[in-house]
Amino acid sequence: MKRILVLGTGAQGSTVAQRMDEEANVSEIICADADHKAVDELVKILKKAKGAYVDANDTDSIIQAAKGVDLIVNALPIRFAPKVLEAAIAVKANYQDFAATDVLDPWWPKCVEIMYEDYGKRFKEIGKTAVIGTGSAPGMMCVATKSSMRYLDTCDDILMMVYEGVEAKRFLPFWWSPFTALSDMTDPTFALKDGELVETEPHSLPVTRHFKGCERPVTLVEHAHDETVYMGLNKDTHFKGAKNINFKYGGVGIDFSTPLYRAGLLSRDEETYKGHTFVPFDVIVSHLPPAPKYRDEIKEILDEGLVKDEGAFVVEATGTKDGKKVLVETYLYAPGCVESFERAGITGEMYLTGQCGSLFTKMFVNDEYTQTGLISSDMLTYEECDKYLEYAAKLDINLETEVKPL
Repeated sequence: MKRILVLGTGAQGSTVAQRMDEEANVSEIICADADHKAVDELVKILKKAKGAYVDANDTDSIIQAAKGVDLIVNALPIRFAPKVLEAAIAVKANYQDFAATDVLDPWWPKCVEIMYEDYGKRFKEIGKTAVIGTGSAPGMMCVATKSSMRYLDTCDDILMMVYEGVEAKRFLPFWWSPFTALSDMTDPTFALKDGELVETEPHSLPVTRHFKGCERPVTLVEHAHDETVYMGLNKDTHFKGAKNINFKYGGVGIDFSTPLYRAGLLSRDEETYKGHTFVPFDVIVSHLPPAPKYRDEIKEILDEGLVKDEGAFVVEATGTKDGKKVLVETYLYAPGCVESFERAGITGEMYLTGQCGSLFTKMFVNDEYTQTGLISSDMLTYEECDKYLEYAAKLDINLETEVKPL
């Protein structure tokens, strides 16, 4: 029987806690956050949970909450990851993170290398497993991409695309944290180009696709995401020697943020206008509605009606198979916003990210990882990918892969 500490009771952490509450192999879930209301609201709907109020800036505070746990699930902002990693090592617990930190080095790929090498060695020494990048993207996107490699002998290009087209009638540009969303949309983006990791410009290099199930063609742009860094570093060991890897994002959030970015209104630098000093990014974020989090909030938005409820989650990988050029095209299918609420009382964003995240946790509690040390979700074995996808299918989250000649 496993004891789990879930750090962060937002959309991701709360979904993991709810799913683990149903697992026979879980005896206790400690739900921890600095937000007392969020902790209390979550604990009261769970059978196996107790609450803890944790200062994530203080490693000792995390250690106190984590004593005796088998797994720490880190659903906090990425800046806290080093402190949570240290706490996990101190209490000799397994570790799961929805992303990867960017505070260990000014060059983000170096941060990930440090996690692989330094933290990887330390987790291996205590015989524990740490998995980073464990939501939908990164997470399911990594599993989908790694899984597609079994159809190739060599890989040339990988293009990962996420289109989020859920649009409410009310002003609601983001279905997750506006701060996190706009941070992603202003951070440096990375791509593998001709075998080298390079920095690219956010909101640049557009591609247009007419995805299955979508009303019309959509445009997607460069976006800061973990996958390109993970896969760029792992190109030879896990991705058949891929030469070019990009992540593109499109939808309501991009349509909202791209003009702001181009106008300089997402700048983090202080500016002075008419005698007033301000940071444009902070001003924009302060005027945005928070992501709907509680059932009553979500129901109210859905009762008002949606303009559209569509999306796409697609991987295109090109390379060779048996000496012939092929395209491996993989689509992910999952419940939309309305169906997610009907099933679980949460949004489509919460369903996909949280449920996909919870499946990585499920694999921990069922002892289904065969590796120790620190890995990212693109480094799962094919057998681990298959187990993960088997669990996902039970939640109506499925992959459909087609191999096409080029």
